[in-house]
Amino acid sequence: MMDAQNLQERIAQVEAKRGMLLKYQIDPSLSTLALDIDQALVEMDDLMTEFRQTFPTGIVEPPVS
Repeated sequence: MMDAQNLQERIAQVEAKRGMLLKYQIDPSLSTLALDIDQALVEMDDLMTEFRQTFPTGIVEPPVS
């Protein structure tokens, strides 16, 4: 099971890597990978949208025991 802090760190990593994909997206030397990069961006955006809907404040509260 993942704790709240770990989940928030992983979400931050995903957001940071999105910027890297945006840089690759405009690189003409990666022509055949462009579709994969576009798909990865779509999936990352979907993941972040789902996270924001689940945790609107961005804060993950630990479960109450």
